[in-house]
Amino acid sequence: MSAGDRSAVSHLENSPAPLRVLRVPAQQQRDRLDKYLTQFLPDLTRTRIQQLITDGLITVNGKAVKPSHPISAGALIEARLAAPPPSELIPEAIPLRVVYEDRYLLVVDKPAGMVVHPACGHPTGTLANALLYHYETLSQMSGQGRPGIVHRLDKDTSGLLVAARDDQTHAALSAQFKEKSTVREYIAVVWGHPLPGRDTISSFLTRSSSDRRKIVVATTPGKWAVTHYEVTEKFRHLSLVRLHLETGRTHQIRVHLSHRGHPVFGDPVYAGRKSQLVGMNVADTRLFAALLENFKRQALHARVLGFVHPVTKQALHFESEIPPDMNHLISTVRHHSMRQI
Repeated sequence: MSAGDRSAVSHLENSPAPLRVLRVPAQQQRDRLDKYLTQFLPDLTRTRIQQLITDGLITVNGKAVKPSHPISAGALIEARLAAPPPSELIPEAIPLRVVYEDRYLLVVDKPAGMVVHPACGHPTGTLANALLYHYETLSQMSGQGRPGIVHRLDKDTSGLLVAARDDQTHAALSAQFKEKSTVREYIAVVWGHPLPGRDTISSFLTRSSSDRRKIVVATTPGKWAVTHYEVTEKFRHLSLVRLHLETGRTHQIRVHLSHRGHPVFGDPVYAGRKSQLVGMNVADTRLFAALLENFKRQALHARVLGFVHPVTKQALHFESEIPPDMNHLISTVRHHSMRQI
């Protein structure tokens, strides 16, 4: 070890800041150290992470390295970070439907209407608040306000989520999502009848410059997104669609389907509500207006989640039943469609 390395390690050992340790999982592809760490230190900018590496407060296998250092499987990353401020996240006794749990992770079937973690306008009542109440140990890789949170679902999308109970498990799960080796299948009720009946939608996505709530298909590079879909049943004015995600971008399914001209039924942001009633006859207008009145969200459900357990290496596969509100919607339009034949 060089004098510079010894100095950096000594500074690391003498630092009063808390130590965070991360073992790079075996399946991780090579990447720059600073870029790799951005997914685990979301509260820090990449520039700040680079400065911490340069200052010797982040090391690889006990050695000071450059921000561009290529990480490899099995490497031990140690980071000395400033002590975080006390978490303002309050544990809340919110019931959870847990479909699987062990000492390393848990899989939750999230109801529609529940926000995954606190955000502007939703400081409480989130999945994170509930997890904090029910579990003493949760990973902190996503920051103090997101204990255990590995990935997200939109507030009004129901279905399966995996949460991590320690940082090592979190890192390994995140690597699987990044490498697209997880299985994520959704079902949606969409307006119209997509053609072809089975296809792949791929595009760059970026945040709208005119409405920051919305994501739009980009003509210039943004975040690459790939959605595979298959129409499984056709109704009058609607279709039931099965979708597989290759990437997991914000609002990805909703944006891609709307861009194709088939927004998710009930989606208030991407043209999935009353604008779709234009041109219908009186009877259909009355029926679908009533359905929209009683269906307050987008008809999208994360039905299947599969991944390899980071510790046991067992292939895990979970399925969630279609929630009652979507079941009612599907059965109603199916019955209506049969009457029109």
